[in-house]
Amino acid sequence: MRIDGYTRVCGVMGNPVEHTMSPVIHNTLAEKLGDNLVYVPLHVEKGRAAEAAKGAYALNFLGLNVTVPFKSEVLPALTKIDPLAERIGAVNTLVRDEEGFKGYNTDMPGLYRAMESDGVRIEGEEVLLLGAGGVARAVAVLLAEKGASRIHILNRTLEKARAIAGEVNGYAGRELVLAHGLEDWKNLLYPEGEGVRPEKKYLAIQCTNCGMFPRTDQVPIADPAFYEGIHTGYDLIFNPSRTRFMELTARAGGRSFGGLKMLLYQGVIAYELWTGKRVEEDLAREVYGRMKEAMGIE
Repeated sequence: MRIDGYTRVCGVMGNPVEHTMSPVIHNTLAEKLGDNLVYVPLHVEKGRAAEAAKGAYALNFLGLNVTVPFKSEVLPALTKIDPLAERIGAVNTLVRDEEGFKGYNTDMPGLYRAMESDGVRIEGEEVLLLGAGGVARAVAVLLAEKGASRIHILNRTLEKARAIAGEVNGYAGRELVLAHGLEDWKNLLYPEGEGVRPEKKYLAIQCTNCGMFPRTDQVPIADPAFYEGIHTGYDLIFNPSRTRFMELTARAGGRSFGGLKMLLYQGVIAYELWTGKRVEEDLAREVYGRMKEAMGIE
């Protein structure tokens, strides 16, 4: 890596940010593509995201990633926002232009590319969405855009699930999303009562922080009967690389995937936005290998 007067700087601002994997992604891409670019973690105090973004623009940063808790807080500092990010209500990538930073959300396109890579289909699928926070809202928007036939949001607080359903249904122009309490999965999967095989199987996407390190024993729904109704389980958590949700899905015979590829592809798309270059799949796979190596995953 060379650093000189021509080196462009990118980074990720968050709090905490010390254990981010993003430098592995972007510095590997810069190395392999021969770009004079360096990517660094930036610890920003809470409440100062907009100030930090304006400062980074003044310092001639090429771009920034934005992680929790700043994905919405940074919005007032932007001069433009991409339509998808506007619908989601959060950005994770800032791209420099002549007037200021433009905000994008590469998390959801990254999830879509990860699912494509894993051979997971959205179009025509009936989906179970676990959780009703900001991540679940963003995933619901993605599912609506990519042609899911029905989305069931399962959440402990029904009102939060209803709020997301109302928003996404308004955007979709039809009753695409249904809200359920967390325990309602029994009526949904077993309308004839427990003990009868599920009528159909679903794609399930786990959008909560249940099972995230260090609380790796947690899972939103522990009953093995729930997993009998899942043909594919996608957990957006990437640490640990194999969550209990994934283990229960696989034990019931379903395919299971974690969130590390989503992290990869959201970074790849951000890099493409900053540099205008296309990252080919062979290189993306090489970066993925570097990420697993850094995390001690075989």
